[in-house]
Amino acid sequence: MRAGDRVELRPPGEILATLDAQGSLDGVPFMPEMLGFFERTLTIEAQVARACDTVNYSGVRRLRETVLLDDLRCDGSGHAGCQAGCRLYWKEAWLRPATKHERHDDVRGEDFVRLEQLVAGNVHGATSTADVPTFRCQATELLRASEPVGWWNVRSFVHELTCGNVGPFRFVRVMTRIVVEEVGRRLGLVTSYPFCPSQRTGRTNVSPQPAGLRPGELVQIRPKHEIARTLDEIGKHRGLWFDREMLAYCGRTASVRSKVERFIDEGSGRMVELASDCYILDGVVCQSYRSAGRWFCPRAIYPFWRECWLRRLEDEAADQGVAVPAQRSGGSETRPRRRPR
Repeated sequence: MRAGDRVELRPPGEILATLDAQGSLDGVPFMPEMLGFFERTLTIEAQVARACDTVNYSGVRRLRETVLLDDLRCDGSGHAGCQAGCRLYWKEAWLRPATKHERHDDVRGEDFVRLEQLVAGNVHGATSTADVPTFRCQATELLRASEPVGWWNVRSFVHELTCGNVGPFRFVRVMTRIVVEEVGRRLGLVTSYPFCPSQRTGRTNVSPQPAGLRPGELVQIRPKHEIARTLDEIGKHRGLWFDREMLAYCGRTASVRSKVERFIDEGSGRMVELASDCYILDGVVCQSYRSAGRWFCPRAIYPFWRECWLRRLEDEAADQGVAVPAQRSGGSETRPRRRPR
């Protein structure tokens, strides 16, 4: 299967037959959040040939015979409300070419119930307890379900073009940047961090008290120099890393998708509860363009944003006496993971 193919999920009984006792195929779990996509025609966006490792940060990984469909994301409904919004992995064995004629599959029958019970019964990790629950999901199982790919594996780069994951323009653009930046790093002219040490003043205690943003509210991401002044000497603001992939969005306008209050830590499987302000923005994702080792990663991870990195358009317009456009909700869903560390 390649990017652009139109597909649909196989009947529940056929998918069930591919799964082991843990509800997985080749280590990739079929998750409860995927059950709602039966009887839909979907489009393959990419093969998962260069997925970045956000567990050990070892580079990129390949999941064989695995694809991404449209911008389908996990809503956390089967994993205690995790709000990371990860893209879902689909094994090719779970898919078939889309049919043009009327479907007659008994999707909600006995096989569906058995599939639902199997995947719902495997959302917790082996070490999970009532007091300290741990979770299994496609993100926590990435290392076990994949194989490493060398950063400079030329075949894997070319495969991105030939399989349809990227077009010629993006391929040339990214490959040119790879060469230029790697030469710059080796010569000490380019840093892997978003800002130079002299730009990070560490004035993290002077940011205003968060007022709270609402889903659908329009905000402008602050300019680079304003964000740099909020970061400490290691590039964090109250434990949250500002990533190089976020630089491309500075100065742009976006709508708030949601406030993030909990997410599953991919390394431990534990649920992280956030007491401080963290937001994700519609259409604002990691483009795997600026960071070494993430080139061509298709995961489109949502970065986490502190409120002090954002400016309400209402506030900006009030200062300038300009009317603010009506708020909008939703938006395109096109993750550098934004973990507080």
